Amino acid sequence: MSLFQPIPNAGSAADATRPLADRMRPRTLEEYVGQEHLIGPGKPLRTQVDRDDTGSLIFWGPPGTGKTTLAKIIASMTKAEFIEFSAVLAGIKEIKHVMADAERARQYGTRTIVFIDEIHRFNKAQQDAFLPHVEKGNIRLIGATTENPSFEINSALLSRCRVYVLKPLTEDQIVLLLRRALTDRGRGLGNMNLAASDDVLKKIASYTSGDARSGYNVLEVAAGLAKPPLLAKDARPFDSAQGKNGAPGPSEITDEIVRDALQKRTLLYDKSGEEHYNLISALHKSVRNSDPDAALYWLGRMLEAGEDPLYVARRVVRMAVEDIGLADPNALSLCMAARDAVDFIGMPEGNLALAEAVVYLSVAPKSNALYTAYGDVQQDVEQTAADSVPLHLRNAPTKLMKGLGYGQGYQYAHDLEGKVADMQCLPDNLSGRVYYHPTNEGVEKRIRERMEEIKRQRSRASESGPAQPKKES
Repeated sequence: MSLFQPIPNAGSAADATRPLADRMRPRTLEEYVGQEHLIGPGKPLRTQVDRDDTGSLIFWGPPGTGKTTLAKIIASMTKAEFIEFSAVLAGIKEIKHVMADAERARQYGTRTIVFIDEIHRFNKAQQDAFLPHVEKGNIRLIGATTENPSFEINSALLSRCRVYVLKPLTEDQIVLLLRRALTDRGRGLGNMNLAASDDVLKKIASYTSGDARSGYNVLEVAAGLAKPPLLAKDARPFDSAQGKNGAPGPSEITDEIVRDALQKRTLLYDKSGEEHYNLISALHKSVRNSDPDAALYWLGRMLEAGEDPLYVARRVVRMAVEDIGLADPNALSLCMAARDAVDFIGMPEGNLALAEAVVYLSVAPKSNALYTAYGDVQQDVEQTAADSVPLHLRNAPTKLMKGLGYGQGYQYAHDLEGKVADMQCLPDNLSGRVYYHPTNEGVEKRIRERMEEIKRQRSRASESGPAQPKKES
C-alpha cells in the first residue's frame, strides 16, 4: 500500500465521526456554491475543466472558500489520481517518493494531480522539488494558499501555474449551504429533526467572514445544543423512532443557541499575512482621504481581531508626519500621546485613545510637503554625499583651521536686521535648491507667508552687502 493511499472506507460520506464540513463537501460542480467568476458557464476555469486542459493551478483565497473541494472535483472530472499533501507535514523525502510514483503511473497512462494545501508553507527547496515534474508533465500541481502567491511561491514554479483568486462566500451562499446541511439525511443533519429560521442561519452566516467551514462548525455545535421538545403525555424526550401520534415537532435552533455556539466571532485576520497589510493600508488611506468613519471602521477591524495596538499606534504616528505634517503640528503630539496612553492603560481601554487619534488625523488639514521634501533630499544626498561643507559654515576651534579659512565669511544672523543673512548654506552644486514647498492648508499657510517674508529679507540683505560686525558661532 502506498504511503498516501487512503485507508479503506475512511472517507465514507456517511461516517458520522467526520466533521460536518467534511461530510458536506460538494462532489460535483453542480453542488459547488460560489466562485461563479471562475466556474460559471463559459468562465475560464470551467472551460479548462470541460476541455480537460487545466494544467497546473494555484488557488489563492481566504479560508473556507472551497479551494480543496475544487481541486478534488477537478481530479474527479478529469479521471486523475488525486494525491493530497499538507505543507505542514510533508518533507522532501515524501515529495520525491510521490513524484517517482507519479512518473511510473504516467508511463501506464494514469495522470496524477498533486494537491498541496498551504503551499506557501513549503520552503524554496521543497517547492523546487516539484519543478522538473511539472515541466515534464508527470504531475498536474494544484496548490492552495491564503497568502499572496507573488510573495510566497517561487517565481519559477509560479510561472508554470495559472493563478485563480477565490472570493469569500456571500452570506446568502453560506445560508444556502447551511440549509442544505440541515436537510441532507445522507451526509448532513437531516436525521436529527432540526429546524432553523432564515434569520438564525443568516446570523450564523454573518459571523463567518465568508468562511463556509466556519459556518458548518457553528451549525454543528448549535445542533448539539438544540434540545428536543418534550412529549405532552409522559414528558420524555422525543424518540425519532416513534415518529407519529403525538410526536413533537423538530428541535429548534434559536438565536440563544447560536450565541452560545458562536461564543465570539472569528475575524478574518492574519497578523503576519497579506490581510494585515491590506487593513493597515485601508486605515492609512481613509485617514489621508479625510474619512473619519472609514478610518474608525478599519481601526476597529484591526484591534478587534487582535492586532498589536502599539503597532497600530506606530503607524498612526507615521500618518501624522506623512499626511498632516506642519499643516497641523499638534497632530504629532496628539498621536504620541495616544501611543503613550495605549502603553500606559493597555487594552481594551486604549482603543479609544487610538480612535481619538485617527479621527483627529482624518479631519485635520492635509499636507505631504514635508514627506515629498525629504524624499527629494534623499535623492540629492545619494548623489552628493561626498560634497564638502562650505568653508564659511565650518567651525574653527583651532588656529590651523582658521588659517585654512574655516568660518571665514560666516554671518551671525542674530546681529542682522530681520535675523536673515544673504549666505549660501547648501553645497555649491545645490545652490538655490528648494525642497520644502508649504501648502495653503492649516498652519502651513502661515509658514508659506513667513518663508516669503524671509526671501524678501534675504534679497534686501543681498542688496545692502555683508553685515558687520561678524561674530563666531
